[in-house]
Amino acid sequence: MNIEPTTPTTKNPAEQFAGDVWLDMIAVPHEDTQHMTVATVRFAPGARTAWHSHARGQYLRITQGVGRFGTRDGQIIEARAGQTIYTPPGQEHWHASADDTFMEHIAMTENADDAATTTTWLEHITDADYRGTRQENHA
Repeated sequence: MNIEPTTPTTKNPAEQFAGDVWLDMIAVPHEDTQHMTVATVRFAPGARTAWHSHARGQYLRITQGVGRFGTRDGQIIEARAGQTIYTPPGQEHWHASADDTFMEHIAMTENADDAATTTTWLEHITDADYRGTRQENHA
């Protein structure tokens, strides 16, 4: 048993996030048989992730503010402190804070057997995706 070392807060990269988003790791695997990572992620108002998916899904527990979560079919869910979002394996999605408030969540993700394939990052979301005003082209 041990107290985990404290790691510095890091700012998430612009390639995967728009706006200011900070990460504090809580737990990482110590053994080959362990796969769970846990982190606190803080989003400035209006900050957001790019589209992405997780090989084994993800749980997000909102601890502060209002979060916005979207899927490729245009669905947007708003969640508040005390609520938990579950994203199934392989589902392309994004998360963000609402425009007028910071949002913090605890991200719980099970790594894939190859940790490098745990999260697949895609393109940045558009303002229309974020606002839920994206129009489908049925031409």
